[in-house]
Amino acid sequence: MKRISLTTLSLLAALLGGCAAPTGHGHHSAGGTQGDGQGMKMGHMMRNMAVATVTPTQGNTVRGMVVFHEMNEHVMVHAHFTGLSPNTEHGFHLHDVGNCASADGTSAGGHFNPGKTAHGPQDAEHHAGDMPSLKADANGVIDQKFMLHGVTIKQGANAIDGHSVILHANADDYKTQPTGNSGPRIACGVIAVHP
Repeated sequence: MKRISLTTLSLLAALLGGCAAPTGHGHHSAGGTQGDGQGMKMGHMMRNMAVATVTPTQGNTVRGMVVFHEMNEHVMVHAHFTGLSPNTEHGFHLHDVGNCASADGTSAGGHFNPGKTAHGPQDAEHHAGDMPSLKADANGVIDQKFMLHGVTIKQGANAIDGHSVILHANADDYKTQPTGNSGPRIACGVIAVHP
């Protein structure tokens, strides 16, 4: 699978608030900054992280990044997007195929659904790839964190490694099968897991 750089992961770890990015003091190694304990912490975090750099589909302007950080029984998701219309709500899903090559994002396939379940909200039956809708602020920016249950980063049938994230034009109604009636795919990103 695609690999992401140590520098990118360090910045993402800081974004998640798990620990600070390296400051440039001391010597650098494959594990991070030496001499202040950050290297060991960063190395541990990166083994449990994945990221998707999200780019717009044709005719759209949305860009962003989604960070996944696996913790005990859940995955913490931090989604950051810019270029949206102010105060709009958008369906947000994990999709089955790690491919964003098509102009409309359809190369990412349908929702990630290894359990063959119905589409729905987190507190009812749902696809492994069903996530909460995201709301842009008055500046057209989304910056949200939430916990996702029932998936992992690398291990098992519900691992997100090799899949993609899609941001849709409209809010998810959590009823319409199998998509939630979220409208066109306005941005897509392939999930890259740190080895």
